[in-house]
Amino acid sequence: MKSPRTVDDVMTGAAISVDTGAQFKDIVETMREWRISALPVLSADGRVAGVVSEADLLLKAQGMDESRAVTAGQLMTVPAVTVAKDATIAGAARLMARGHLKRLPVVDGDNHLVGVVSRGDLLKIYLRPDEDIGAELRELLTAYLLPTGSAEVYVHVANGIVYLRGTVPDSATRDMVVRVARTVPGVVDVTATLDLGVSG
Repeated sequence: MKSPRTVDDVMTGAAISVDTGAQFKDIVETMREWRISALPVLSADGRVAGVVSEADLLLKAQGMDESRAVTAGQLMTVPAVTVAKDATIAGAARLMARGHLKRLPVVDGDNHLVGVVSRGDLLKIYLRPDEDIGAELRELLTAYLLPTGSAEVYVHVANGIVYLRGTVPDSATRDMVVRVARTVPGVVDVTATLDLGVSG
């Protein structure tokens, strides 16, 4: 089973969007129908031109927008905050946190809309079975970090928390083992009890 690492692995491929000419009422209806609070606005060639949100529409509804804007192209916020489909899940989470965003349009290298990712999508990695997390970590440790037999590390995973115990030759190796464990998708925390010395 492939472990989720990028936005492409967890995003929703069917993204609801509007074009720049969409009218105010149509935008409201689309948001209501799909129960979403923001919509990517696409140019004629399918690229993301901006995002129109409930906040943008409420400015008009409250009479605070005197620009006479009535279409998505006039109402949208530009530039749109988007995320590349090959961006890491952690990178997308930081982008959302920085902008206080619930959803991000996902784009390819040419800025064409390919999906949308939500906070809930990013949290899917924490539903990964403990057995999968443990198997991936053991494989990483065996293949890349501890092939010489100079260390003996036992891995146990419960509720996404990795427990490491055993013996490693030095503190640098111990730190590296913990760092690698933290990079495995789905890991909530790492607890290490690794003694320094010669294994066996």
